[in-house]
Amino acid sequence: MEDNQDKPGKITQVLMKNIKGFFPLKNSASSKRSSDDLRHVGTTNDEDGAPINVVPGGWKTMPYIIGNETFERFASFGLMANLTVYLVTRYHMPEMTAVDVNNIWYGTSSFAPIFGAFLADAYWGKYKTIAYGCVSTFLGMVVMTLTAGIAGLYPPACSGTALQLGECQGPSSIQLAVLILSFVLLCVGAAGVRPCNLPFGMDQFDRTTELGRQGTNSFFNWYYTTNTAALIVALTVVVYIQENISWFIGFLIPSILMFLALGIFLHGANKYVYVPPEGSIFSGIAEVLVVAFKKRKQRLPLPVDQNLVLYNPPTNSRSTKLPLTQQYSFLNKAAIMVDGDLEKPWKLATVQRIEEVKCVIRVIPIWISGIMGFVAIGQQWTMGVLQSLTMDRHLGPHFEIPPASLGVFSLLAIVIFLPIYDQIITPFLRKFTGNPIGMTLLQRMGVGIIVSGISMVVAGMIEERRRTLALSIGSFTVPMSTLWLVPQLVLAGLSEAFNAVGQMEFFNEQFPDQLRSIATAFFCCSQAVAGYLTTLVITIVKGKTNWLNDNINAGRLDYFYYLIAAMTGLNLIFFLISAHRYRSKGSAPETIPIYQQEL
Repeated sequence: MEDNQDKPGKITQVLMKNIKGFFPLKNSASSKRSSDDLRHVGTTNDEDGAPINVVPGGWKTMPYIIGNETFERFASFGLMANLTVYLVTRYHMPEMTAVDVNNIWYGTSSFAPIFGAFLADAYWGKYKTIAYGCVSTFLGMVVMTLTAGIAGLYPPACSGTALQLGECQGPSSIQLAVLILSFVLLCVGAAGVRPCNLPFGMDQFDRTTELGRQGTNSFFNWYYTTNTAALIVALTVVVYIQENISWFIGFLIPSILMFLALGIFLHGANKYVYVPPEGSIFSGIAEVLVVAFKKRKQRLPLPVDQNLVLYNPPTNSRSTKLPLTQQYSFLNKAAIMVDGDLEKPWKLATVQRIEEVKCVIRVIPIWISGIMGFVAIGQQWTMGVLQSLTMDRHLGPHFEIPPASLGVFSLLAIVIFLPIYDQIITPFLRKFTGNPIGMTLLQRMGVGIIVSGISMVVAGMIEERRRTLALSIGSFTVPMSTLWLVPQLVLAGLSEAFNAVGQMEFFNEQFPDQLRSIATAFFCCSQAVAGYLTTLVITIVKGKTNWLNDNINAGRLDYFYYLIAAMTGLNLIFFLISAHRYRSKGSAPETIPIYQQEL
């Protein structure tokens, strides 16, 4: 089973050699092994060449994996959390243009992981993909830091009054090109890191045991908790430095932390268990669809006979054997054996590959329904910032909350709630439901969608109050504390704790074993499509109404919030229908375990 594709290649070996000078390995047997001795799931070879079993590293590898992801998220978010303000104040972009740029960049960097996941699962393996992604992210951060530190890379400074009147000089073509280069490098980095860290962490647990399954479930909660804690620091300390001390120093700190993230990840190289890539799954999916179409006129045997006559050879020992199901049974025709099929390519598909394709098809409606949750959450990070610019952001006589730091209230809600959910709510619910994880993942996602809709209604009510006050006193700014935005931010955080974490675990549970990187990329793509959908909705609303005016007091942002709430309500109906029809991976409809059943 040895396969060198997921071991450190020459580039990562050189990186490890240099970075270990900063992070010396302990003098242990595991750290003395060369990269050629790194372990693969299932079996490997001992010193005499005899095969031995490899036990997944479990929690002892988590400091490196979670540490890398935490520092990477801290660095990335510390760089980009204040992007809208940076583009407006440093590049003199109109507010709505800056919001659109932010949404497009966010969407693109969230969509890019699908390509990184493909490379990881098909060719490079997760380890190398993460390492390359970290390098690209670091380079992108260095370029972005230079745009803040070198005077020729940003437009000349101008007064706040001139900026408000739109009289400031915009960026030149070269300045925009350098800015775009940093975006491209950051997107490439996101493509490598985001889809692979979670499944690489899952590879370290033995999910054939109850302890391994519980460990994986806790891993998702704590993974998201530590990530969110890092975002809180980024939204407070880093953003404060950017706005009150120096944009250059505020960008330099995330760049240094990204270098540390790479070092932490490579430091654990000799402790990980590696799952080698198994080739392009997309060609396998295409093969099933093509063969099923070619054999569409074949008569399918009765369900009771299909297990006896359809082509169902033993599967790779690393993959869970999936039973034949009758949902989307037209695909089963791809496994009907006809004379000569075994000797010709694209003439016959295995039952295993057919069921893997069904897994992907079943997940798609659930994936679509998760997008609106991110649309609602995203408004708190864009429109909420614009609201706060007109409000009193003082906490005491000497401290003023940076607009981009308001999201910390959402993140605090996540950090506080997830450990409570993992340690208190889940065991409590387990007593009543018999479900090892308390409530089903679909139920958890449904709760998140409901809460996201409520957050939009609350946001609309608060914005209506803010606008009314601004118009009554005839002022752009209002004597209304920005803490009025906290309820909608907390609700958005709770929505994310239910919906986002539920989605991540659901996709990784329900995708085929060798497609876990694609599963995580699916989650990222939800955020990508949400970013693009938000941009589309904003464009339509701006073209048809005056709700989203550059002067927020002249618009009706509250109506926009209510529109998003209405869209969330329609999406909830679609989700409930999709969840009711969903059938779990590896279970026939009549034998689905209670803890995996639909709503």
